[in-house]
Amino acid sequence: MTMRTVVVFSGGLDSTTLLFHLQATGHELAALTVDYGQRHRRELDRARMICLDTDVALTTLDLTGLSPIFGGNSLSNSSIDVPEGEYRTESMQLTTVPNRNMILLSIAVGWAISNDFQAVAFGAHSGEYTPYPDCRPNFAKAMDAAAQLCDWKPIRILAPFIDWTKSDIVRRGAELGVPFESTWSCYVGGTIHCGRCGTCLDRRSAFQKSGIADPTRYAVD
Repeated sequence: MTMRTVVVFSGGLDSTTLLFHLQATGHELAALTVDYGQRHRRELDRARMICLDTDVALTTLDLTGLSPIFGGNSLSNSSIDVPEGEYRTESMQLTTVPNRNMILLSIAVGWAISNDFQAVAFGAHSGEYTPYPDCRPNFAKAMDAAAQLCDWKPIRILAPFIDWTKSDIVRRGAELGVPFESTWSCYVGGTIHCGRCGTCLDRRSAFQKSGIADPTRYAVD
């Protein structure tokens, strides 16, 4: 079923593949990206570039005023170092912005309803590690149910990758011609991917497992 759909868009590998995937299946798209004070701000530039290249209208929302309420996490608090190494419970907790996806989805739902869209999509996926709480199937299901009750006009929350691994997403992106080199994953947000943080290692592993060449430049091999 095709819909008029808002994509919660970060310019990362997952949300970019989602954008291409929904385009390929006939959805009429708009993209919403949010500046919440994240240290990996390079993703905002990548989001703008990718939307220009794909002719998808992009709205960028300034929510930097919310940064003080997010507390002690390394993504929105630059005084806390981004943990290095593969994802572990402790490192995932340090890189969790409290309730981020619920906040972003709620805003996207309101924006979508006011612009007569039918759905909001986000790129949550599965994996070998325990996913972030707001990327799990039960969360996506609960948000979909809430979105159908929150307004006079029901709206859907779509998470088509919710049972996919990141390597599945890479394979689908390769099929669709996603410009992986234009996407940004690194939590540190330097000039190139650090190659040390959990999301860099997860990205690299996904390309290796999928058998797709990784065009990403990393600071370490």
